[in-house]
Order: sequence, then structure tokens, then C-alpha cells
Amino acid sequence: MRIPSMILVSTLALGGCAASIPPVQVTRFHLDGAIAPGTIALSPAIGLERQTYEAAVTRELNRLGFANADSPSARYVVAVDLQRDVRDAGPRRSPFSIGLGGGVGGGGYSGGGVGVGGGVSFPIGKKRSSESVFTRISVRISDRANGTTVWEGRADTQASSNAPASQPGLAADKLAAALFRDFPGVTGRTVTVQ
Repeated sequence: MRIPSMILVSTLALGGCAASIPPVQVTRFHLDGAIAPGTIALSPAIGLERQTYEAAVTRELNRLGFANADSPSARYVVAVDLQRDVRDAGPRRSPFSIGLGGGVGGGGYSGGGVGVGGGVSFPIGKKRSSESVFTRISVRISDRANGTTVWEGRADTQASSNAPASQPGLAADKLAAALFRDFPGVTGRTVTVQ
């Protein structure tokens, strides 16, 4: 049957896509009270990559009821910091392997026997990168009137350098969504968000 096998292949392909997005570690701090939505102004972004992350943070805050405003009239000031590092993910594995085995049998009427076996394996598919990209965004929301920090948090993830999840657009959306899930979150606790 052709249709069920196509459904199986599609399901496996979707499962592979979901598994390729790594989890996010999130830590948040606040004064254990509800944070009333209000107007926000972001600190000026420096660089196009940082603007991608600030845009993702702004979308999440807008979803939570915070509205954009001009800097002088905003109730809150939002600062976004970005850290992206390329890290060595460990030694590369050899592109092929060789295995050998042997055994000796004996006893009984048939006498003894010796067996030897071997095998060689080669990788199939894309070569895995030995580098990974660590990405962290840190966000601080401060009350403009008195400068008090009312909420701050950070979210970080790590993905293979050749994986889609390491690209800024996908990483920004994933980190911002994880950071503001269940806002304001439990203070002082690090949680894993899938």
C-alpha cells in the first residue's frame, strides 16, 4: 500500500525536524509580584543581528499586552543583550571504522571450530560538524520613573553550527518564546523549555 507508507515517511520526517531543535534553558528573576503591562521602549540596538533578537523580544512582549511607545513616554525600558559563541563540540569521529572478531568452539563429536569475522562501515549522509553555536539572550525590564529593575531573565541554547536552529532568525524566536512563556515565571529557578 502506497499511501500508508507515505504517511509513515511523513511522520518520521516531522519527528526528525522536531528533534533537531534543541531545548532552551531559562532563568528569570523578579519581585514575586504581577507585572502590570504598560508601554515599553527598547534601548537602541547596535548591529543587525541584535535587532533580530530585539524584534523577537518585542513581539513576545506585545503578545503579553505591552505596547511600544516613544522612549520619553514609555513606562518601562527594555534592555536586550546578546551573546553568540562558536564552540568546539568535541573531537571529530573517524569517517570509517573497522571491526574484527573471532571465536573458537570445541568439544562434542564434531571436534573444534574457529570463526573469524570482520566489517568496515562508512558514514551515510551529511558530515556532522564538530562546532556548535551557543546563543544567549538576556532581557531586563526597568521602571523608567525610578530605574528599578522589575523583571530580568536569560535564555540560552546550543545547536550544531550547520543546524537550522543555530541560525539567528530561528534562534531568536525560539529563545524569546521560551523566555516569556508563563510570564513572569518562577523567580530564581532555571527551567528547560522544549
